[in-house]
Amino acid sequence: MLTNTSRSYGSVARIFHWLTALLILSAIGLGLYAEDLPRDTDAAVATLVTIYSAHKTIGVAAFFTALARILWAITQPKPAPLHPERRAETFLGELIHWALYGAMLIMPLSGWIGHAAQAGFAPILWPFGQTLPFVAQSTDVAHLFEGVHKLSALVLYAAIGLHVLGALKHVVIDRDATMARMTRGTPAGEGRTRHGLGAPVAALAVWAMVIGGALALPSGPEAPAPVAQNQTSGNWQVSEGTLGFTVQQMGAAVGGSLPAWTAQIDYDAASGTGTVSVQIDTTQLTLGSVTDQAKGAEFFDTDAFPTATFTADLKRIDGSAHEAAGTLTLRGASVPLTLPFTLTIADDQATMAGEAVLDRRAFGMGESYPDESTVGFAVTVQVTLNATRQPAAADLGS
Repeated sequence: MLTNTSRSYGSVARIFHWLTALLILSAIGLGLYAEDLPRDTDAAVATLVTIYSAHKTIGVAAFFTALARILWAITQPKPAPLHPERRAETFLGELIHWALYGAMLIMPLSGWIGHAAQAGFAPILWPFGQTLPFVAQSTDVAHLFEGVHKLSALVLYAAIGLHVLGALKHVVIDRDATMARMTRGTPAGEGRTRHGLGAPVAALAVWAMVIGGALALPSGPEAPAPVAQNQTSGNWQVSEGTLGFTVQQMGAAVGGSLPAWTAQIDYDAASGTGTVSVQIDTTQLTLGSVTDQAKGAEFFDTDAFPTATFTADLKRIDGSAHEAAGTLTLRGASVPLTLPFTLTIADDQATMAGEAVLDRRAFGMGESYPDESTVGFAVTVQVTLNATRQPAAADLGS
């Protein structure tokens, strides 16, 4: 029989029960296993990414399966309890069930939202996308839902443990048909029962405390405002700007930012020539969910090299097209770099946008990642800024 009766679980309910259990336990097992895996070589990281991708994909599948299971359960007759006289025990069993239902939804969904809010490590496999509607790319959002994900895991572990202990009690101590009803659909129990509100409301209170606990967790580190600091000299004052970069990880583009930098710019609009000197604080970089890895010794090594510099000569090529030809010093390596950019000037206001492609290997980054299967060689750098001509040097740009 497909549907439930007042004495038994139908085949659909039983399939949902065991399939959800299989998916959740598989996702938990993969996540716990991956936590202790090494991350020191290209092959090790590739293995880690594969396992975490499977963990996330199975988690999303578990979410949809659990959602279907819950919707099915609340539309079906509820089999009568085998021991209706044990009211406290019956209520506790229902509370654990509803807490488990919440965990089956909140844990994978919070993990998915955290993944969607911060690009980077371990993509979710087809057919599930990397983003979600109405979820912005935000470190704060990612941090919040990572907190919910971790706290909901504790509820899930507790609910599963109590659920298993309850099942063992029915088998070993009570020796009743509880397990037989869920494994074979064996009819048992008498009378009719309804879906009550007491246990769901109590479970909702538990989840309110969990989410409130996540909200109370310390927020992630605040990123500095993506605006260049005032330079000490130069005839153009930067008012705002961004310095970003994009790298391929496991075939997916991941965007990063270097939000703390200063620029000293001297530029003569009449001749179309000048100089620029940029100081970049690499300790403030962000790169989606792999920020810590990017700051580590394998890549930017921000502890040893907290500052990068770019010095260049500016030259107009044609119209608004310009280039900055100079040297980028990063991670202790000085590499020639030409940055093509466009520059428009209206009165005393200038707007600039440029893009260049670097090779991470030129700076000794990712030497244990000798191919592009995990981390791409090419790094695309994007720069934008607005600047104001300084009054004392206004005659230089006239």
